[in-house]
Amino acid sequence: MSINASQLRQAIVRPVLKNLDLWSQAAENLIMGTAAQESGLGTYVEQVGGGPARGIFQMEPATLNDCYVNFLDYRAPLKAKIDAYLAAQPEKADQLATNNAYAAAMCRVRYMRVSDPLPDANDINGLAAYWKQNYNTPGGAGTVEEFVANYNRYLGGN
Repeated sequence: MSINASQLRQAIVRPVLKNLDLWSQAAENLIMGTAAQESGLGTYVEQVGGGPARGIFQMEPATLNDCYVNFLDYRAPLKAKIDAYLAAQPEKADQLATNNAYAAAMCRVRYMRVSDPLPDANDINGLAAYWKQNYNTPGGAGTVEEFVANYNRYLGGN
């Protein structure tokens, strides 16, 4: 069973993005679409098939580490805001599956590292292509068509 889309958007994703001063409607829709595509909007918090990805955004621990070492460690104010979402335990990588606010923040950071501008907020095909190129990667198993279908399935009018 998936997470209620409206509650995820309004209680977690939007407040986190606004707190980080990283909110735009396009960013919010991209983060929501990523959750819809990567985990069936929270149906899975561990990678199907036993891979390392965790949480509703299916981020791998190596990606999390790279976001810190090559990005956040050079942006102390943003890092402090993100780390404020962390609980004392478990370790950061495990919190990708147990702490949706932290996971949403890290998903946004992953996209922040892309130099291309975000697509229009209502361009679902554009959001899907952006996700494919920059989150799933061109060699990843997901497709633009799958993202669009999952966005519509799980988010519809949310």
